[in-house]
Amino acid sequence: MENAKPRIGVIGAGAIGGFYGGLLARRGREVHFLLRSEYSAVATEGIRIESKEHGDVHLDRVHAHRSPDEMPPCDWLLLGTKAVSNTEVAPTLARIAAPGARLIVMQNGLGVEDELHKRLPPDLHVVGGLCYTAVEHLAAGHLRHIAYSGLHLGYHSGPAATPARRAAVLEEGVALFAETGIAAMAVADLTAARWRKLLWNIPFNGLSVLLDCGITDLVGHADTYALARGMMEEVAGAAASCGHPLPADAVVQTMALSSFEQNYHPSMVYDHRHRRPMELQAIYDAPIRAARDAGVDMPKVEALYQGLRFIDARNRA
Repeated sequence: MENAKPRIGVIGAGAIGGFYGGLLARRGREVHFLLRSEYSAVATEGIRIESKEHGDVHLDRVHAHRSPDEMPPCDWLLLGTKAVSNTEVAPTLARIAAPGARLIVMQNGLGVEDELHKRLPPDLHVVGGLCYTAVEHLAAGHLRHIAYSGLHLGYHSGPAATPARRAAVLEEGVALFAETGIAAMAVADLTAARWRKLLWNIPFNGLSVLLDCGITDLVGHADTYALARGMMEEVAGAAASCGHPLPADAVVQTMALSSFEQNYHPSMVYDHRHRRPMELQAIYDAPIRAARDAGVDMPKVEALYQGLRFIDARNRA
C-alpha cells in the first residue's frame, strides 16, 4: 500500500470494533470511529479498555464521527457491526473507502462477506476477519477484555487476481495488527476458517441465550459440556462434508479454550437482553443449509436454532 501510515476506519465501537480499533489507536495509528447511539459518550469520554493482557487503555480523545459524510477516506476498514445490518452498511463502506481500500469483516457466521461483496466497489479488497477474543461491552466506549486476542485473516474477493497478490494483502493486515500485540495470522481457506470459528459460536452463543448463563457455567456442568461438545462434533462433520475438513483435534482444542477466569457472556446474550436482532441467519441458518445441501443434518444444532428463533421472534414482537 502506498500510504506508509494508512488511515483506519472502524464501523461501530462495540466489543470488537472498540477493542481492535482502540489498540491500533493506542499505537499511534490514525483511527476514525463511525458511531450511532454511542457517539456522544465516545466523543466526550473516549474509549476505555480493561485488559490484563494488553494493560488498561484509556483514549480520552478519539476521532469520533456520527456520519460517514464527516469521515475522511480510509485505507483500512474494520467492520465491527453485526451481520444483520450488512445490507444497510454497504453504502456507508463504499462512501468512506479510499481507492483500493482493504475491508476486514470482523463478524461471525458463514458467508457474511458474500452479500457485502456484491454491493461494494470492485477495487475494494474484502478480507474475512475471525476474531478469537473474549471482550465484553460494559457501556458506551467502555470494554472489558477477558481473554485472547487472536485474529485470523482470509482473502475473500477484490482486485487481487493472483495468489501472491492476495497473500501480500493479508500480510499487510498481519503487520498492521502485530505492532499492537495482536497475534494475527493469514489463512489460506477463509471458508474453512469460518467453519472452525463456528465450532465455538454455534453452541456457546445460543446456549448462553437459551439457558441465560455464561460460558464458565456451561463448561462447568457435565450435561451442558457434553451438549456443547456434541454440537461441535456436528459442525465439524458438516464442515468436512462441505469440503472444508477441520483439524482432527479442532473440537478438543475449542473446548479447552472455553474455560475463562471470568464468567464470559457472548455478545448474542447482550443482543437478546436489549431486544436487538440476533445473528441467527449467519451463525445458524447458513451453516445448516450448507450442511443439508451436502447431505448432512445437524439435529442438535437445528434444535438450538429453533429455540433461538422463538426467542428472537418474541423479542421483535
